Order: sequence, then C-alpha cells, then structure tokens
Amino acid sequence: MADTSTGERHEFQAEVSRVLDIVVNSLYSKREVFLRELISNASDACDKLRYEAQINGSLLAEDPDLKITITPDQKAKTLTVTDNGIGMSHDELIENLGTIAGSGTARFAEQLAEAEKDKSKKEKSDVNLIGQFGVGFYAAFMVSDSVTVVSRKAGDDKAWRWTSDGRGSFEIEEAPADTPRGTSIEMKLKKDAKEFSEPLRVQTVIKTYSDHVGLPVWINADGKSEQINEAAALWQRPKSEISADQYTEFYRHTAHAFDEPWLTLHNRAEGVIAYTSLLFIPEQAPFDLFDPARRHGVKLYVRKVFITDECEGLVPSWLRFLKGVVDSEDLPLNVSREVLQNNPVVAKISKALIKRVLNELKKKAEKDAEGYAAFWGTFGQVLKEGIYEDQERRDELLKLARFKSTEAEGWVSLEDYVGRMKDGQESIYLLTGDKAETMKTSPMLEAFRAKGVEVLLLDDPVDEFWTMSADAYEEKPFTSVSRGDIDLSAIAGKDGKKDEKSEDEDQASEGLAPLVAMLKLALENQVKDVRESKRLTDSACCLVVDEGDMNMRLQKMLKATGQLGMEGERILEINAKHPLIASLADKAKGDGAGKTVEDMAHLLLNQAMILEGELPKDPTAFAKRMSDAMSRAVS
Repeated sequence: MADTSTGERHEFQAEVSRVLDIVVNSLYSKREVFLRELISNASDACDKLRYEAQINGSLLAEDPDLKITITPDQKAKTLTVTDNGIGMSHDELIENLGTIAGSGTARFAEQLAEAEKDKSKKEKSDVNLIGQFGVGFYAAFMVSDSVTVVSRKAGDDKAWRWTSDGRGSFEIEEAPADTPRGTSIEMKLKKDAKEFSEPLRVQTVIKTYSDHVGLPVWINADGKSEQINEAAALWQRPKSEISADQYTEFYRHTAHAFDEPWLTLHNRAEGVIAYTSLLFIPEQAPFDLFDPARRHGVKLYVRKVFITDECEGLVPSWLRFLKGVVDSEDLPLNVSREVLQNNPVVAKISKALIKRVLNELKKKAEKDAEGYAAFWGTFGQVLKEGIYEDQERRDELLKLARFKSTEAEGWVSLEDYVGRMKDGQESIYLLTGDKAETMKTSPMLEAFRAKGVEVLLLDDPVDEFWTMSADAYEEKPFTSVSRGDIDLSAIAGKDGKKDEKSEDEDQASEGLAPLVAMLKLALENQVKDVRESKRLTDSACCLVVDEGDMNMRLQKMLKATGQLGMEGERILEINAKHPLIASLADKAKGDGAGKTVEDMAHLLLNQAMILEGELPKDPTAFAKRMSDAMSRAVS
C-alpha cells in the first residue's frame, strides 16, 4: 500500500497476521483452491441477499439477476471476483476481513504453526487443515501481492474500498458513489501466480471446484462473457446423476472445507411434508467444535431460496458437526428466522433428519467397524451430549456409543460389554477420569482386576453429565466404581470361586475398628467417613464418594469454573489386608499411639489425593510428616 493514501489505517488482529503469514508462505499445497473459497463466499453473499429481499424487495430492484463474475487480465496481471450479492458496510469490512471471530482463534493459529513445521505430512494434511479451520478470504493472499476489496451493501448509499498487502495492516477509504451493489475482489497476482490471469486456467479451476454452485458463474475475457458452470442446485438432482466427486466438491463448497465427507446422506421426502436433504458428516472436526457459540452447518432453503443457516430447531446441538442443506417445499418464502424456531414443519423435518442420521450411523457401525471407530474418535464426545440432553433418543445413542475399557483394545460397545459380563454380575461398571491410560492404574480397579471384571473408562468431560441422567442399558444399571460401597462377592473370581472371608480376614476386619475411630477423629472435617474397603486388594487406601453424592471429577470441574464453592466431602477407604494398615491397626490398640496415627491419617489422605491427581492441601505439612515418617523408618 502506498504511504500517500488518505484512507483509515487499521492493524490486523494479532491472530490474523499469524494466520496470513502461515497461509501465504507455506501452508497450501494446491494454491488454486483460493478461487473456490472466493466463489463460495460470493455465493453465500448472493444467498443472503435473496433472503433479505423476501422481506425488502427493493434490495434486488436495481440488479435482480444474481451472479458471480470472474475477470482474468493477463496484461494487468490481475484476477477479479465480483458478485452482486448483499455487500458489506464499512464496519462489516473491518469485522469480516480484519478479524477472525471465535474463542478458538489463538489455538487455531498455534495448530496452523504446528502443521507448518510438519513438512513430512504436507502434501495431504496441510490442505485438510485449512479446510478444518476455514480461512476463506485470506487464501487470496497466497497468490497476491495485494488485494483490493470494493463493496457496497444492499440498501446503502456509500461504498468502501479495503486494501492490504497482507503484511500486518489494511486501509479503508470511501469508494466512488456509482459503485454497484455487491463486492469486487481484485488480486494483484504474484510473479509465480500469473497463471491465474490466463482465462483457460481460471476456467479449468472453476469447472473443477465450483461447477455445482447454484448461481451462474461468468468469465469475462478477451472481450467476451461466458457462463461456465451448470448453476443448478445439486441436491435437487437425482442421486443416479451425481458422481462421488460432485458430492465431494459440493460438500467442500457448502462447508468451506477441504477434507472428504465421511458420510453422505442424500434424501427426498414426499408426503405430508416434502423436503430434500443433502447432509454430510466430515472426516475432520473443525477447530471450534466445542465453542459454546458454534452452531450446526446445515443451511435451510425454501424452494431453492436460501433462508438461514441459524435455524436452531433444525438440527440439535449434539449433531452440530453435520454440514449440508435442507430444502423445504412446505415453508413460506417470507418465513422469519424467529418463527422458524418453533415452526411445526421444521420440528417434523428435524425429527426425520435425526432419525435418518442415527439409522445411517447404526448401519455404518454394523458394516464398517473400523470406519465407525474413526468417526467415534472424532465426534463421539459430541454425540454423547445427546445421551444427556435427549431423553427420547437416549437408548438409540447408547447403542451407538463406544468406550475404552480395562479388558479390550480399541473401542467397546455396550452390547460387547454386556455379552462379556461375568456370572453373577448385575451392573455395568464404569470409571470417569481425565485419561484412560491413567485410570487403568487406579486403586479403585484392583478388586475388579482380581476377578477379571471389565470396567469402562470414561475420559470425556461430558461423561460426568450423561452418567447422571442415564440409569441403565438394557436393564443393566450403570455403577461407578468410585461411588458407594462396592460388593463383588456374588461374582466368581478367575479361579471360579466366589468370595468367602477366611477367619484371619474376619479377625483383621474386627481389629480395624479402633484404627477407623482414630482416623475419623484425626481427619474430622476433612473426610465424610473412614471405612474398610471392598474394592482394594493391593493399595493401602483410596478416596471415594458416597452414593448420591457428586462425583469427584465433576466436583473438580465445577470448582475450576467457579460453579462450586468447595469440593464435597469424600470417604477414605482403607485396605485391612495391606501391611501398613495392619501395622497401624495393631499400634492403634496400644497406649500412646495417638500422635503416630494422627500423622499417618494425614499421610494416607494425602496419598489418596495424589492418586486422584490432586495436590495435598498443605504441601509443607505433608513434606514434614513424610520426612518424620522416613526418619523413624531408618532410625
């Protein structure tokens, strides 16, 4: 940009500068996709104007034929993409082209930087990563020394010119008053990108990536204008006439993605309610999948006219990874976004869409276990939100759910688990925590390991919530191994025998009473109770919660977010058969054991806390007691 410009100068948002630097210098392996991104944006702008014109017809009056025009200029070494869609105001140019919205922006930039370092995967993963995050307009800087955007919003009198070389700042100034409605993006091409000023090359790129766009795309070159795409709504064509490549390119167009669709669902419903749906489940998760503000990627049309991509009643939040379109025959063209939220037609379409998606996922799980496992690893955490939120479909979703387990590699279904249950086992046992690999070493699993009883390991945050609302699967209750008093006596061990307490074990339990009383006194106000454990076989102690109390992990999660003032009380369980506990029990029966037992009580509690991934509440006191105990042991 020339320093003599009188326009407003603005700095790019910090993350935008980082993204631009990575995109321009090293990320893409197929630079031609920049044109597809710009055409997709232009198509969206025209779709939005179509909708607004249903409410205010005057917005289309000056130029009713919506289209996209591409102008390559070999002499000037420029490429221009123009649309006569909704356009942008002064503030919208700054918001849309100078910032990247969303709480995941910083993480997005960091992951792009990591991908840039990984040269070994560049040929395939780089392009996919861009699609995963959707940088859209910024791809223009891959081929451009500078980009000029001139835009006039429909209904506005003023037009604006946005200019940048992509090196940290941009300028905005007023454009001529006779600027037509819509947006024009002129790219001053780099020396090594001059191929994109050649009409034949541009035409080839458009036919490859944007033939399915539902608007006419014209190319102006050599004094002639020619429409070069079919401009037909792909979802309205019979499935038999659509190739896999066409589906893929339409998915990439509508989702602004670069990966392959993992599953394609094309359906036309006729009868009481008529509609057509073309939905896709991506291979890759977008970076903002867990952003609270994120909505689904399904656009609603009425008789091929775009209405909205923000219809919350169309797709539930737990299917927000879906992309595609739904075109209804039974909604009025002038329907408002507010009316859509409680519209009975939308509700019926939504119910049918959800049923179809779940049925297809079920088929995929049965016919392609490996492929379904990949899907579950990507989107399973989102689908489990439905178990918590959607009581009507809870049983269906539980059948689709997959889990990690103590007894099997890979993913395990509840059907698999129930089929492997031991004789005498009535419950489906599960343990929640931060990492499955860490949970496998938890003391709480010792009795289960000893008997070969499988335990499901749940390490997603959402697991803390759905396990509170889902009581059972096929009449087999869910039981947390970290809650209440576990009794496995009815289940035979690996030797085929059921538990029968020996006389020595009975005596050990009876002799534990004085120690338990002293531990309760020493840990008063720090634990809810101290009791003998039935779940420990090797460890000295562990912390659990009482039946009906909040799970320990959920307590920590809510406390970390400020939703819980203090953690609830927990129970310290001790193992009567452990040498340390047995020695302490003997000492507790003698005189003068109070101070030793008190110190050991706090050490046992701190040990149990560390096993739960927590720090002792008083590290200094813990270190002193540990030093004193070690001194006594070696003296």
